[in-house]
Amino acid sequence: MVEPAARYEELKIALPESAHGTEQVSAVLGIPRWWPTGARLGVVLAHGAGSDLNDPVVSYLHRELTERRFLSLSFNFPFAERRTPGGKTKRPDPMPVLRRCFRAAIGALARDPTAAPAHLFLAGKGLGAQVAADLSISRIRADGLILMSYPLHPAGKPEQIEAEQLYRVVAPMLFVQGTRDRHCELGVLRQTLSRVGAPTALYVAQEADHQLKIPKKATRTEEEVHGEMLGVVDSWIDKILEV
Repeated sequence: MVEPAARYEELKIALPESAHGTEQVSAVLGIPRWWPTGARLGVVLAHGAGSDLNDPVVSYLHRELTERRFLSLSFNFPFAERRTPGGKTKRPDPMPVLRRCFRAAIGALARDPTAAPAHLFLAGKGLGAQVAADLSISRIRADGLILMSYPLHPAGKPEQIEAEQLYRVVAPMLFVQGTRDRHCELGVLRQTLSRVGAPTALYVAQEADHQLKIPKKATRTEEEVHGEMLGVVDSWIDKILEV
């Protein structure tokens, strides 16, 4: 008997309110083999300010987590949905719009109550990480947050730290940060995390920038860094669920 492979469905998620004329956003639902048996883990992944659901890191994590047993969903924020193919990046929507969109994506993940995940993780890169953290402060109950390239301060300005929402998060958080990320100086991040009440973990991607890209002259490839990141995410989730 041949095992069924993971499958991917393209969706349109209706927004609770129109965002500059955008009524719905694109999404991809990854359904692992044999779903919904097993631990019934779910993850929703959000992209950053200059990208969309096809962001290389978001797409990689989405695909690999699906293959590893997660019901996973990646989606566009409204500003990314409005961008034409090959067009310029639109200005990000205000936080209330982003929160409503992320919340709608979570609802789409559980559209079938009989196959809804029992455990939910929220993941985001850059702006998407900010929205995930902000959303977890509300009534959304998440088992953990995977925050990649968290924009702790404006580029090159570590003195202008923006960490208030992190102090209010109660869910465990895994930070994935590059050593060349000008939006998150590692010393400032470590100092911030020492004052955060929720459990935190940090994976440092050597030589990676804010987009988690590696320069061509680096000692490691992006594929190696992404693979290491995936292993850290997978192990961290297992640890969280053991508690």
